[in-house]
Amino acid sequence: MPLKVAVQMDPIERINIAGDSTFALLLEARARGHALHYYTPDRMSQLGRDIFATLQPLEVQDVAGGHATLGDPARRNLKEFDVVLLRQDPPFDLAYITSTHFLERLAPDTLVVNDPAAVRNAPEKLLVMDFSDLMPPTLITRDRAEIEAFRERHDSVVMKPLYGHGGAAVFRVTRKDFNFGSLFDMFSVTFREPWVVQEFLPAVMQGDKRIILVEGRALGAVNRVPQADDIRSNMVRGGRAEMTPLTDAELAICERIGPELKRRGLLFVGIDVIGDRITEINVTSPTGLRAIRRLGGPDIAAAIWDAIEARRAALK
Repeated sequence: MPLKVAVQMDPIERINIAGDSTFALLLEARARGHALHYYTPDRMSQLGRDIFATLQPLEVQDVAGGHATLGDPARRNLKEFDVVLLRQDPPFDLAYITSTHFLERLAPDTLVVNDPAAVRNAPEKLLVMDFSDLMPPTLITRDRAEIEAFRERHDSVVMKPLYGHGGAAVFRVTRKDFNFGSLFDMFSVTFREPWVVQEFLPAVMQGDKRIILVEGRALGAVNRVPQADDIRSNMVRGGRAEMTPLTDAELAICERIGPELKRRGLLFVGIDVIGDRITEINVTSPTGLRAIRRLGGPDIAAAIWDAIEARRAALK
């Protein structure tokens, strides 16, 4: 049966539909006859126990520059909707956290994907530490003595903000790097949270693989290869997308973490793997669907909607 679907996302007019996974989900929802409504998180309110948003009916088509048509805005109680897609991009800041508190109040009337409490409790560079034996050596701190001791144990490390995204402020630092002091000072002033300090994996130059899991099962992957003069493989930073099979080691990683992701209500997850090491578990607004499909891989948007519809049916 058609569902009433609200999507919470960033301004839809700004997205690049060629690579946007939220847009892939919207196209699949339209193909299934679901009624789409759109809002941005700044249009949410709580009044008593009720959560309201100002939404607009949404029509989508796979046409660059004409991809979205919006109807008249109206204030609605989000419990009127069968499904809310939580698809705003990081930064994972207090505004984002507040929106998860709002959305958590919709249960059990409305299914939110991914589960907002699970998203709030699973920061992408912290959740992965539950599986530290599958990771490269990783330190989370802002203590200079801890960082210097970690650097001394490893030839080269990567430093990045704990709540960073899209490859921003990711630096490789060697053991005797003369820039470390200045970099430490810059991080200290710019970021209040701890930082991630991780052993540098040279295999990143062959690619950083994004693997998509749905209900804890690996369904497809894309390899993101950085430019020759950069360690960042994010496609928004110039990384090149390549089709790739899943290795036995990668499947073993997914089989290990998949049950926990499903238990937490994290229906749609993207993990990052370099070589045979996992570096992040992305739960806020995972990407990769359109790249995988464009390169000849499976239609994972369809699998995600199969899972959403099954979960929604189970609520009745």
